[in-house]
Amino acid sequence: MDITLKVNGTPHAVDVDPRMSLLDLLRERLGLIGAKKGCDHGQCGACTVLIDGRRANACLALAVAVDGSEVTTVEGLAKGDDLHPLQAAFIEHDAFQCGYCTPGQLCSAVAMLGEPGPSAVTDDLALDPELTPEEIRERMSGNLCRCGAYVNIVKAIAEAAP
Repeated sequence: MDITLKVNGTPHAVDVDPRMSLLDLLRERLGLIGAKKGCDHGQCGACTVLIDGRRANACLALAVAVDGSEVTTVEGLAKGDDLHPLQAAFIEHDAFQCGYCTPGQLCSAVAMLGEPGPSAVTDDLALDPELTPEEIRERMSGNLCRCGAYVNIVKAIAEAAP
């Protein structure tokens, strides 16, 4: 099937098998290897990208389903040589060890910072809660880090939060 999409601001027209995942399209056809294939079941978050500004597991999204969409990967977060504030905060706080989950953590955090409203740990569901470490942990719970760098990931996100 022929699809068109914009990835990191660049338009692409590609012919894909209807069963191809967005992750495989990004990695194998477009050469964007930032998003990682961790579990390939949507459980670890290593493949998290932004689809039209919302975070999504690229391993679960079919490429044909994102026809006409704008996809942002970790490669598209920086503006030239200027790192995204979250990328800079991750470096400053040493918020990674092996780095395998980092692209997904970064994309998820970028989207999470733009998602208003309560979470499962919010006391008053009528308010837009303060972004406490507990809130950050809950909102980032779909992104796993096998190295256990969570403490520094939370610190980095808290520092970069508006």
